[in-house]
Amino acid sequence: MPLISHLPNTVGVGYKPQHLDDILANPGVVKWLEIHAENYMSAGGPPLAQLKRLAEIFPISCHGVGLSIGGERPLDKDHLDRLKHLISWLKPASFSEHLAWSTHEGGFLNDLLPVPYNMDTVKRVAQHVDQVQSTLGVQMLLENPSVYVAFAETTMDELTFINEIVARTGCGLLLDINNVFISGTNQDYSPEGYIANFPVEHIGELHLGGHIEDKDEQGAPLLIDSHNDKVVDPVWELLDRLLARTGPKPILVEWDNDIPDWSILEAEAQRATRALEAVS
Repeated sequence: MPLISHLPNTVGVGYKPQHLDDILANPGVVKWLEIHAENYMSAGGPPLAQLKRLAEIFPISCHGVGLSIGGERPLDKDHLDRLKHLISWLKPASFSEHLAWSTHEGGFLNDLLPVPYNMDTVKRVAQHVDQVQSTLGVQMLLENPSVYVAFAETTMDELTFINEIVARTGCGLLLDINNVFISGTNQDYSPEGYIANFPVEHIGELHLGGHIEDKDEQGAPLLIDSHNDKVVDPVWELLDRLLARTGPKPILVEWDNDIPDWSILEAEAQRATRALEAVS
């Protein structure tokens, strides 16, 4: 399946309702918006009215957080049907989900948990991705996770795993650069090496975000993917390295917690725009 993404090679931000008036009055450099699919699966109400209004002005990236692509249980058919309905009327420029799981024994966990990298997981994730793409009728972008601990069952590195999924399903990739920095720091591998070897031909979207710095029980650095602060300089540097390989790509600035004033979020978008302009 060829890479299909209709997002422009510009900068978007995650949409938050408190920014609606600012976005409509003066979006600045922001050219597209991301929404979390699960927030818009209702039959109506103000959120859907806002989204329909915004979709008339901006390309929309639809980002799922609840499919549990990496989970051991089958995908939730009702959830997938509601997602299909949303995709059918919204017609987003891009649809993405996480390489993660959030379901267990009938329950739903409010977190995105990583998976062990082995052939059993490859087969399960590939089956789920195929099911999503065939049900929705669109190509899915799969996002690399933030990883905190390694699994004993892991038999391959993350890039090998991701390449296997792409080869089996034809999905595209969403490269979260903050997640690369988090996982590399936590797992003691080179984020620069990861970026240098990432299969860039499959990238449909890039993500930037903030994180929390902590320490583990041994006093080693432990980074937590929190989306509640500005992008740190090492992540900007990784972005520059990647764009030097790829040229301009759609870039999203995520800020999902401790939401700042619009001016602060738009300033982050300005910095991402300058990074794009440097390789245009």
